[in-house]
Amino acid sequence: MQQNNGLDKKQIISFAVLCLVLFGFMFYFQRNNDEQEKLKAEQQKTEQAKIATKPTPAADINPNVTPNAIQVSNLANNELKLEFSSLGGQVSKVELLKYKAYDHKTDKADLPLNLITKNNSSYGFQFKDKSGKTVNTKDLVFSPVVNGNTVTLTANYNGAAIQFIYTINNNPKAELKDQYTLDFKVRTQGLSNVTSDNKADFIWDYQVRNLEKGRAQEQTHSEFVYAFNNYKDYDYDGRTDMTEEKETLNWIGVKQQFFSSVIESKTGFTNSKGNQEGIEEGEYLKKLNFEGFVAMNGGEFNQDFTWYFMPLDLKLLNSYEGKNFDEILPLGWSFIGGMNRYFFMWLYSVIAGWGISAGWVIFLMTIIVKLILSPIMYKQHKLSAMMKVIRPEIDEANAKFKDADPMKKQQATMEIYRKAGVNQMAGCLPALVQIPIFYALFRFFPNFIDLRGQGFWFAKDLTAYDDLIKLPFKIPFLGDHLSVFAIACTIVILIYTVMTSGNMQQPQQEGMPNMKVIMYIFPITFLFFLNTSASGLSWYYFVSNAINILIILVIKYVILDEKKIHAQIQANKEKPKAEGKFQKRMREMMEKAQDAQKAQEQTKGKKK
Repeated sequence: MQQNNGLDKKQIISFAVLCLVLFGFMFYFQRNNDEQEKLKAEQQKTEQAKIATKPTPAADINPNVTPNAIQVSNLANNELKLEFSSLGGQVSKVELLKYKAYDHKTDKADLPLNLITKNNSSYGFQFKDKSGKTVNTKDLVFSPVVNGNTVTLTANYNGAAIQFIYTINNNPKAELKDQYTLDFKVRTQGLSNVTSDNKADFIWDYQVRNLEKGRAQEQTHSEFVYAFNNYKDYDYDGRTDMTEEKETLNWIGVKQQFFSSVIESKTGFTNSKGNQEGIEEGEYLKKLNFEGFVAMNGGEFNQDFTWYFMPLDLKLLNSYEGKNFDEILPLGWSFIGGMNRYFFMWLYSVIAGWGISAGWVIFLMTIIVKLILSPIMYKQHKLSAMMKVIRPEIDEANAKFKDADPMKKQQATMEIYRKAGVNQMAGCLPALVQIPIFYALFRFFPNFIDLRGQGFWFAKDLTAYDDLIKLPFKIPFLGDHLSVFAIACTIVILIYTVMTSGNMQQPQQEGMPNMKVIMYIFPITFLFFLNTSASGLSWYYFVSNAINILIILVIKYVILDEKKIHAQIQANKEKPKAEGKFQKRMREMMEKAQDAQKAQEQTKGKKK
């Protein structure tokens, strides 16, 4: 019987027609919605110009304040450059000196990296005075005094003095963790004569600035993060609404792809709630609002807080003992996170220590992972070779039971496998092993700060996509570019699929889908996923699948001998084979299904 080792003419035509219909639909969809998207974009730009990108005039916050009346004070150390505004006594600018932000105009990472600037962050403490009027400290005008590494801002409200005291560690020999820390103390005197409240409402409005090349990827990684239960528990929230009414939050932060702004309260935030919404275009990615209560004592507000403006570097995060900051880095849960923390990050650091570029570090990492998985891959390809040898017997059984009950055909097939000593479930092991590895690397590449800004060939940043091929239009789900690494990876996966699907048994029942065609379509859909993902991930999987192809060729033509495998199968047939638990369960299930089918047919016959 002739074997089907690839796509026949009809399948090729069907696949081509499917692709043409798919791309035709995408272009039709793009053309018919072009005007609507343009209108929507203009509306969004107008709205963002009013809300997000335009600095809030001082007169809109406090009608009694003129722009000239606002004073600015500065503090700095080796890592941070901070600016404080007398309006609200807030941190009005935060620059991380050792990092740069991506400039979409020049396609380079050469901009100052400002987590806070242009009024994208606004916070204050809100309470009611005895007349019932709501007072928010962000509307008050403070008088600043700079003394060394401390800024003291003082405001007066109806005879009550409110002080915000900010202190930065500017000792060049200080530990790195201390240089990303800003102590923040609130002190009041006479406030008890103004208010009867026993708590203040901390309100924080934050708009996440676009700092990286991959906008969609960075937007996805921007969210609320917080710790509670005395720092023991951690959670994050990327949904529209965030509510923690029962928990006392030890700290609340806004996480971006590689950086985070966090405020810690020594007594905690209670009755916390927040919301967030995405911004489609422009300088900002998301708009987040947080609200939580802080205790007051006898009408006075004397509390200690700490601001952290830090890069998401695992070693740095771990240095803050007892804060649970390392959880902010989204490396995956449980075993996945452990694999990234204790293997992939460690392996990358060791190889990078040899002084080679990041792209070649990933190349060597891939080879090492493949060597570790090589015994499993050998078993997989040996199983494939055994399947190829017994394929004529399978085809013969399918032909013999062509018009018979499908259950009998399946039982005959399983009997052939059992006699030949072929365990079909063994082929699932490599796939199961590679699933957690794939997910771990999916988390690793876009979140590992050591890769940020590291270029390789035409990719300028391995944590973002490469856009060497730029399109004059947008394709749904692909965008306005094509990633060369993603295309190369897709091609290699397609070749690997063709090489490994030759022995796949085709469904004999009418109406059943051809699994080969589905497997060939899968790499094409993979392109849509990789096109906007980290180019480091695409490069890893390109190398990984290229090595897979080489391994297949070596195993097939050098290591495995089909004649020996055939002789082994014949020897297996002569030996009495004990029925395994899995085979026994499958046989019993088939027998029950067959009996149920016969009973159903008999019932129908009686009714007729």
